[in-house]
Amino acid sequence: METITDTIELNSPLARLCQNRISGEEVVGLLQKYGIISQLQRELVVDTAIESIELTAEEIFGGYKAFYQQHQINSDEDRANWLECNHLTLPQFEHFVVRTLKLDRFKRETFASKVDSYFLQRKSQLDRASYYVLGVKSFHLAQELFLQVQDGEVDFLELIKQYSKGQADETNGLKGPHELSVPHPILADRLRSLKQGQLSLPLQIANWFIIVRLEKYFPAQLDEKMRMRSIDELYESWIQTRLNQSIKAFEI
Repeated sequence: METITDTIELNSPLARLCQNRISGEEVVGLLQKYGIISQLQRELVVDTAIESIELTAEEIFGGYKAFYQQHQINSDEDRANWLECNHLTLPQFEHFVVRTLKLDRFKRETFASKVDSYFLQRKSQLDRASYYVLGVKSFHLAQELFLQVQDGEVDFLELIKQYSKGQADETNGLKGPHELSVPHPILADRLRSLKQGQLSLPLQIANWFIIVRLEKYFPAQLDEKMRMRSIDELYESWIQTRLNQSIKAFEI
C-alpha cells in the first residue's frame, strides 16, 4: 500500500518543514506565496498587546473548564483524543487556552468602555427590518401600481407575484428581517421612514423603480450579545490599524 511518504519528495518544502530542516527565509517565502503571512503578522501584534497581562489562577481554571464543557472533554482520554484530532501537543493546547483568555481580557479592558458610543453611531445600520418590495423598469408604471394599491384596487402581494416573472420564492417576496446595512442605502433610508404596514412612494435605484411596504421594524438593542459583537468589531478595527502602522513602520 502506498504511504504519504511515497508521494512526497524527500527534499520537498513539506519534507524539510516536517523534519525542521527548512530555512527561515524559505518559510517567509512560503507564507507570502500562500497569502498567510498577514495572519502571522496579526498574531504577532496580538502577542505584543497581551504580553503584560497577568491572569489569576481562578481565571485560568475557569478558562479550562469552559473549554472542556464546550468540547465535551470529560476525561484525560477525551483530551488526548481531542489533541490528536487537532494535531496539538499538551503544551501547545495550554498556551492556546491561556492566550485566548488574555486576548479576551485585553478586548474587555480596552474596548468595553467605548461600546455605548460605538453602538449609538452604528444603530441606524444595526436596526433590522422585514419588508415586501416590488421593482419595475418604468416610473409611470410604478406610479400607477402605487396608486392602484393605495386605492385598494389591487393587492400588493399579488402585484409582486405578477411582476416578479417567476422569481418570487416561497416567502412571496418578503425580504429579511436583516440589518439595514444590507439593502441599498436609498432603500434603507426609506424603510427607516415608514411605519409598519405603510407603502412607500416609488423610488429609483439604478434602473429600477421600487415600491416597498414595511412589514416589521426591529430596533437594535444593546444587550449582552450586541455588546460582545461591538467589542469584537472595535477590536478588529484596532488590530487592522495596528497592522497597517506596523507594516509601514518596518517597510524596507
